[in-house]
Formats: sequence, structure tokens, C-alpha cells
Amino acid sequence: MGLLSGKTALITGASKGIGRAIAIKYAQEGANVAFTYLSSVEKGQELENELAAYGIKAKGYRSDASQFAAAEELVNAVVSEFGGLDILINNAGITRDNLLMRMTEEAWDEVINVNLKSCFNTVKAATRTMMKAKAGAIINITSVVGIKGNAGQANYAASKSGIVGFTKSVALELGSRNIRCNAVAPGFIETEMTAVLDEKTVQGWRDAIPMKRGGQPDEVANACVFLGSDMSSYISGQVLQVDGAMLT
Repeated sequence: MGLLSGKTALITGASKGIGRAIAIKYAQEGANVAFTYLSSVEKGQELENELAAYGIKAKGYRSDASQFAAAEELVNAVVSEFGGLDILINNAGITRDNLLMRMTEEAWDEVINVNLKSCFNTVKAATRTMMKAKAGAIINITSVVGIKGNAGQANYAASKSGIVGFTKSVALELGSRNIRCNAVAPGFIETEMTAVLDEKTVQGWRDAIPMKRGGQPDEVANACVFLGSDMSSYISGQVLQVDGAMLT
């Protein structure tokens, strides 16, 4: 029996990196997994097969959660296919880094829409089902950048900071219905995105972290298992940093 046996989870942006690690860890812990992806259908199908091998129900949806109607459609489809929704994980996110002086309006709007508006869209769509069930766990993936800011990432930091305020507000509003809402703030996590960067630069980042290493996607996924499971039944409105003491 896994920690998430019998629960149904929806994870946005699960085709790679942290989202993929969360989906796999959730399947290993016995959850039925619905997930979204935007890139290749092939990758989505591949992940669906990989998850199903754990003996759970898995289904991928090509969907853009930053579109209000699409998010509503997605949640309705998941509830009808899986018979309910217990855990919602908002992981979909992008970066469009640039110094503020050079940042375009488009780069600002796009990051705010994909990273922050998508959280509003999916949580609003999932609320009805969770309120009916008088149970639910919502986990929003933010970032240490949303807590401390970062030069060249004003749009990304604003979107991730917005997620923190949104998470705390949702926890206050839905607590009486036994719906919990928490955020996970990863630090420097080594994924496909960081693998293409200059090794010297990356090593410099590692050296600046008290634990002297970057985090693994699995380590973020483990925090999400804890917050989605009944082990965290009295934890809501919190931001859990998974950052090797980078930000203390």
C-alpha cells in the first residue's frame, strides 16, 4: 500500500523535469495520475505507458492550463474519466528571462499567464469537486526566486511570488471544507534545462549552496508526496522550501 493509494492526482506540465518526477513518484505511491503536457504527443504517450506500468490508471491530456476554458474542460474531463479528483498539482511553468529594461510586454504577460494565471484557472475549476467531497489537497509549485527575487527574472519572480499569496489565500478560504493548499519552493534543481548550461557556471551555483550540490527532481517529488498524502493532514497555507538551505 502506497502513501497515495486510491487517490486521483492531476499534475500540470508533467512531460519533463520536476513534473515528470512528481508523476512517477505519485504512481509509485499508488495514485491514479492524470497529467498535462504541451509538447510532443509522443512524449505524453510514453509517460502514460511508464506510469501505467505501476498498476495504476494514467492518462495524459494535451492542454494549456493558462487558458481559462481549457482548464475547466481539463478538470471536467479528469473527474469524469477518473471519478473524482483528490490532489491538484500546479507545476506548469516557463521562463522568459531578461533585464527589466529589455523585457518586452509579451515576455511579462506570457510568464504571468503560464505560471500564475494557470494556478487560478485549475484551482477554480477543481474547487467544486473538492468542496463536494469535503476533501482535497492542492500543491502549487513556486520557487525560491518568488521569495527572494532574482536579477533578470522580474517576470518569473513576480509570477512565483504571486503563487505564494494565492496559495495562502486559498488555504484560508477552503480550510473549513477540509481542502488544504500548500506551495513547494524548489531551489536549484538539476534537470534537462540545467544540463545544457555551462558546467563552470553550474558548479559555481552548487558551491554557493550550503549543501554543496543541486537538488534532484525526485527530492521535490518527495515533498509533493508528503503534502498530497494524509501524513500532512493538518498542514495548510505553507511554503515548503526544497533548496539545500540556499535560502534560510
